[in-house]
Amino acid sequence: MNSTDTRPTNSFSDSGLKVESLRFAYNGTPVLLDINLAITEGEFVCLLGPSGCGKTTFLRLLAGLETLSSGNLSWKGRPITGPSLERSVVFQDYSLFPWMSLVNNITLALSKSHPETDKKWRLNLAEEFLEKVGLADAARKHPFELSGGMQQRGAIARTLALGSPVLLMDEPFGALDPVNRARLQDLVLDVWANATPRKTVVFVTHDIEEALHLADRVVMLGSSPGRIINELQVPFARPRLRRTLSGSPEFLALREQVAERFRQDTLQSIEAESVVSGDAEGI
Repeated sequence: MNSTDTRPTNSFSDSGLKVESLRFAYNGTPVLLDINLAITEGEFVCLLGPSGCGKTTFLRLLAGLETLSSGNLSWKGRPITGPSLERSVVFQDYSLFPWMSLVNNITLALSKSHPETDKKWRLNLAEEFLEKVGLADAARKHPFELSGGMQQRGAIARTLALGSPVLLMDEPFGALDPVNRARLQDLVLDVWANATPRKTVVFVTHDIEEALHLADRVVMLGSSPGRIINELQVPFARPRLRRTLSGSPEFLALREQVAERFRQDTLQSIEAESVVSGDAEGI
């Protein structure tokens, strides 16, 4: 595959998201340990790891929804101390107001992010993004009238409509069928690639193929506690054609490389637990 296209570099500057020596514990139990990461403005980064490795917690820290135990977090040189309209989040649980229609869920969010606009502009933009996610006919329906997958598409439409420079996405396509999953992957890539300036995306997934299809760079998190065990630049040129790419020897080899690194981490964790258990029994 051609890998000569220019990509953002992982440089610790004041441009973009910066994570330094981050630690997070819950009730005294370490969840994330010594995370150091720089995400350049305009970069598409996937956080890849098994369930329970702290991916969602890390995303919530970036969103300003949790308070780190120690370390530093910043966006463009400014500390992240709470939620901001600069950083939009797609959660796993849809987070739509059940008493409002889909279109009103979006226009309400737009009234907060773009208070200078009128109702007609907000309504047109909301309908535009609902059409993009295939929900034009469901715009006036309430969340309880929709399937989980449709609700998630509505939540994605709301986040994309906000136009925030940073998109934080927590396994946003987990509830979708394969057709809509591929469709929404392409939509997110289109919004990311065509925005001026290009958006910064942090996308949580446990799906290796999804990460390799979407990302400029994959950051792999091991578990117990969560820590970065590897980072890799995805070498495939854009645009990436799913059918051609997923069956290529280069793609299959990289997928196996990533899977093997996780297998090694799992074995190391099991061995470490065995040693601790053996030591405890010998006391």
